[in-house]
Amino acid sequence: MRFATRLLLVQVATVTAVVAICALVFGWFGVRQLREESEAAALNIARTVAEDREVKTLVAEFSADPGTPDAADLRGGPLQRMAADVADRTDALFVVITDDHGIRLAHPTEALLGKVVSTPFAEVLEGNEVVDWEVGTLGESARAKVPVYAEGGTSPVGEVSVGFESASVFDDLPALVATILVAAVGGVALATLATLLLRRRFERLTLGLQPEELVALVQNQAAVLEGVGDGVVAVDPDGVVRVCNQAAERMLGLVAPVGRRLDDLPLPDAVRLAVRDGASGVETVVGDRVLYLDTRPVLRDARALGEILVVRDRTDVEALAGRLETVRAMTEALRVQRHEFANRLHVASGLIDADRVDEARAFLGDVAERGAVDFGVTGLERVPDALLQSLIGATAAAGRERGVTVRISDDTLLLGEVVGAEDVAAVLGNLVGNAVTAAVAGPEPGWVEIALFGDGDELVVTVSDSGGGIRPRGADPFSRSSTPGDGLSDVDAVHGHGFGLPLSRDLARRHGGDVWLIDPGGEGSGAVFGARLPGALGHVGAREEAATSVQAHAIRGEGDT
Repeated sequence: MRFATRLLLVQVATVTAVVAICALVFGWFGVRQLREESEAAALNIARTVAEDREVKTLVAEFSADPGTPDAADLRGGPLQRMAADVADRTDALFVVITDDHGIRLAHPTEALLGKVVSTPFAEVLEGNEVVDWEVGTLGESARAKVPVYAEGGTSPVGEVSVGFESASVFDDLPALVATILVAAVGGVALATLATLLLRRRFERLTLGLQPEELVALVQNQAAVLEGVGDGVVAVDPDGVVRVCNQAAERMLGLVAPVGRRLDDLPLPDAVRLAVRDGASGVETVVGDRVLYLDTRPVLRDARALGEILVVRDRTDVEALAGRLETVRAMTEALRVQRHEFANRLHVASGLIDADRVDEARAFLGDVAERGAVDFGVTGLERVPDALLQSLIGATAAAGRERGVTVRISDDTLLLGEVVGAEDVAAVLGNLVGNAVTAAVAGPEPGWVEIALFGDGDELVVTVSDSGGGIRPRGADPFSRSSTPGDGLSDVDAVHGHGFGLPLSRDLARRHGGDVWLIDPGGEGSGAVFGARLPGALGHVGAREEAATSVQAHAIRGEGDT
């Protein structure tokens, strides 16, 4: 049986029980009220008769006579006529008058005149009024007994007893019971209607789901939402956040968002627009994270229930893409270097084969002095690391194609070898790429200057350019508001929207370093950025030692298997 049906039956049964109890209570009060009304009426009639002057005089006379009154004299006497007349006018069962010995002076049954009454009368002759239900010669009745006093006397000389038949007392009881039943049935019917409406409202609010199904739904929701790495935010049609898992709170930087309007949360405009427009595949930066937003509408039985925003953290993916792009550029530079070096060896070999030894010796000396490949970077010889030479050379080659010259600062002092190649390549490549883009947009001729310093195992880098600096002045270069051409943008589609610098800072901070703005530039000078990368340098030969160690571990692992 469905919960809503059980709830309906329980509510109807409860209301029926309550109404039944109330009906019984009201019926009991009604019966009691009828009894009290009949008793009060009997008492009032008895008092009236007992206060009649003629009744007082006649009863006193009969009480003063020591003998027993003659029944024949009583049948047509004034007391009998008066009692019969009062009984007829008040619909009483009887009006009985007795003397001080309880002998009937007036009674509806004339055969009983002159005889002692069948019910107790001693208490009344003591001067008390008695109201009670008793059974006499005329049956059960509600009766009242009142003492009769002689004119000016203080002791009772008789009594007046007035009674109403029990059947006549409860003449109004059927109507009272019918009224109570009608009210009870109406109450039950109204409660049933209200319960049906409540059931319909309940099922509408729960979309037809029963409590057991809701419990299972909540359990499944908690397991799913907290068991996935993606962030999930559910927004109802009114724009109020109803569900937000911990992953979404962490990625979006929210605190207790459930129950608050989406527009009131500290979120970038891109997130609000994505939810409002139902957009999918939106990429944005929130803090130092690159997020991918996907919005889907929620429908049930053709009824719109709101929107679901799925948030995926693409920071690591974009950082990896940046590293791969840098590695690709270095690989291309090494390929060009190998090709150029091979060409020079062919030239030297040709000179030797042609017995032009002196020219061959001079050519090889020039190669030894200038290097295997001339990257065209002034001061590159100050950088002893082949990885950095290749990276800077590849970037310089791309810059020359855009009319920008890349040079190494005279202050450069680097003695160690790079061991954190991926992070160094990603950070340095992004800073230099941004600087080249800014220099292209600046006054000609454009230039980019790189300074590298070694401090123990830390690599410190500064990159300056000839661009126009950060525009507008005071803008945060690490926010998504960055636009291409201001010295803050990278060359690919993602970094070109301001993702490069936040990613570079995130990579550096993961190792305890940082990327920061040294000088925003402007008024004829470009921006200057700095980066500090702990653990990026080792002594000369450290890279080869690390590679040898990795190879040895691999060989030992194969031997163990």
